[in-house]
Amino acid sequence: MSKLKNTYFANCEVEYPESSSRLLAILFILKPVALLPHYIVLYFLNIIALLMALVGYILVIITGKYPRGLFALQVGVIRWNLRVNCWLIGLTDKYPPFTFNR
Repeated sequence: MSKLKNTYFANCEVEYPESSSRLLAILFILKPVALLPHYIVLYFLNIIALLMALVGYILVIITGKYPRGLFALQVGVIRWNLRVNCWLIGLTDKYPPFTFNR
């Protein structure tokens, strides 16, 4: 008998754009250049997130709980990565902000 519960969920919503930017479609090659500041910041944030995930695993073993702050860091870094990658591949025309928040 399995003790796993189906309490975890993932929700990813992408709205279909009413109009796409033709300029961004033409300049698709320059998108990685426009994202260089994001990639530089995210490089270091991903390293920090990896180290904090390891710290979180140890804290779970010791305390039995994953700290809320470490969880917020992981979620923020993942959201930021998703926003940058969605803009890069053309799922959205809105340039991603430099923030953990939505």
